[in-house]
Amino acid sequence: MTNKYRAFTRRQALQASIAGMALAASWRPALAAGEPIVFGTLTPLTGAGGPYGPHMRDAVAAVIAEVNAAGGVLGREIKLVSEDDQTNPDAGVKAAKKLIDVDKVIAVIGTWASSVTTAVAPLCWESKTMLFTVSGADSITKLPHQGFIIRTQPNSQLQIRRATEFMVSQGAQHLAYIGPQTPFAQTSIDLMTALAKDMGKTMTGLIYEADKTSYRSEVDQLLKSKPDFLILGGYTPDTIVLLRDMYRAGYQGRMLGFAYAVNDKLLAALPKEVTEGIYTFQPSPALNSAAYDRIKTKLNLGEVDPYTAQTYDHANLAILALAKAGAASGIAIHDHVRDISQGGGEAVDNAIDGLKLLKAGKKIDYSGASGPCDFDAIGDILSAKFRFDRIKDGKPGIIQLI
Repeated sequence: MTNKYRAFTRRQALQASIAGMALAASWRPALAAGEPIVFGTLTPLTGAGGPYGPHMRDAVAAVIAEVNAAGGVLGREIKLVSEDDQTNPDAGVKAAKKLIDVDKVIAVIGTWASSVTTAVAPLCWESKTMLFTVSGADSITKLPHQGFIIRTQPNSQLQIRRATEFMVSQGAQHLAYIGPQTPFAQTSIDLMTALAKDMGKTMTGLIYEADKTSYRSEVDQLLKSKPDFLILGGYTPDTIVLLRDMYRAGYQGRMLGFAYAVNDKLLAALPKEVTEGIYTFQPSPALNSAAYDRIKTKLNLGEVDPYTAQTYDHANLAILALAKAGAASGIAIHDHVRDISQGGGEAVDNAIDGLKLLKAGKKIDYSGASGPCDFDAIGDILSAKFRFDRIKDGKPGIIQLI
């Protein structure tokens, strides 16, 4: 991971060097034509989200580099400023303040952890800076964000519903959820409990304190309910500890983890016998789309995770919204992001093609690497496909795409 991280950092530096410079904040008058427009990425380059943040950032940089090479947007270049939220709310707030107050970004792209997004969202809506996020907690879009949040990640309601339906389809009778205190933990437990009741199943939920060296007491408490299928609700570090304790406790039931936690880092850290048979799930990118192939090629990756696919779409959406508006501000993105992504028009999957059509006076409908980008009134994505894998001999293999 270290070598790959360094490689992406060098490439990002190169891409950033050919991007433009500064723009006044979105609530101030637009600057003169020719001055650069500033976007910011706020992704987890370190911490629990560290395996994803560099690729997410690089996807945005790739879109911006392509658009700048074609002449920019509104006759101006785009500059990208990237910050590390460290998968930590305090660090995220500090970085967001810099992006908004110092760098004068008009959009913040790519917040990953729900706790980080919750912490920085008020800074964005108060400054009328558009926030694009891949966080899933339902509470985020219920904030009074005045339309300055767009979320491409399915909310936790949709994710947990699909996960519960999958477990029941596999024959589960006694469900459980175990994970740390996060913005989506109790919501997930409450929804699973209601769904299980409607399906005639039982359900047990347990929330633990993160950053412990052992969860054996919590595991013993949970196993008293005899679950035959449970969801692992944590991030990679605590899930590694939890799985060791589940194995030592002799748990024989099945487990389903979020793919962002049960990832390559986790699989490398644990013996194969500990992870054998674990299911994972995640929102699926549009695997057969030209946009997905394009970002794979640009980042030289064999497979693109859903968060990277989503931030690729964030950058395209923001740029096309500016072109539709004919102005460069957070308000312009706020007012026009749905105009270029839903409601009909000529299908496009990249900013370059979309910019040409908009210049010709055509209406466009953007659908990208993560799939259709249609949003409801509070900024939630309306639909998504989900991918289910199962770990065999230390490696995940896809078993279902729904």
